[in-house]
Amino acid sequence: MTEHAPITVLLVDDQPLLRMGFRLILEGEDDLHIVGEASDGAEAVKLVRNLTPDVVLMDVRMPVLDGLEATRAITAEGSPARIIILTTFDVDEYAFAGLQAGASAFLLKDVAPSELIQAVRVVASGDAVVAPRVTQRLLETYVRGASAPAPAAQSPDPLLGDLTPRETEMLEAMAEGLSNAEIAHRYFLSEATVKTHVRRILTKLHLRDRVQAVVYAYETGLVVPSNPDY
Repeated sequence: MTEHAPITVLLVDDQPLLRMGFRLILEGEDDLHIVGEASDGAEAVKLVRNLTPDVVLMDVRMPVLDGLEATRAITAEGSPARIIILTTFDVDEYAFAGLQAGASAFLLKDVAPSELIQAVRVVASGDAVVAPRVTQRLLETYVRGASAPAPAAQSPDPLLGDLTPRETEMLEAMAEGLSNAEIAHRYFLSEATVKTHVRRILTKLHLRDRVQAVVYAYETGLVVPSNPDY
């Protein structure tokens, strides 16, 4: 019998049937609890402020205020809520913009129930990026497009100099989409040690979570997008 409080979730989508479907899936788990629903971004911002959920499932295209602006508003307020962007396509400019806005991950709307449940748990823990290989492809697609005209013109962020060589290796591995377990295996470290390195990297670079670290690694030029051979 565990004493841990359940992970609280806010559902944000303008389609009632989708919200109902996600609710039915998530409420079947003892450790997950739906605290509210919103049908537009403006309502979502208010509910996050009032209900302080751990995780927000956020649709992108909604009336009044879209999911991207809602995500920006929520993160700008310093909310600890982790936001998962819901999208239709795995390489979607809206999903990338959502990650830039402060979302922790993105999921396809037709995600399998087991993957949805796991994604909520993973994002709530802050330990990994949801669907890392897909996230990597998304980042490479849009960062390549944004930086293609003059990638050499980018100036390295001075904060990168605050990282130790080991921390730089960890950041590069995170940008590859590796999980903590995979990083630990590659560098012959314990997962606890990797988690410590990750926390230090986020603190030094003033970043919110792992996915923000991955976006940062691409945008600063630390990691150069590979050739599109997916």
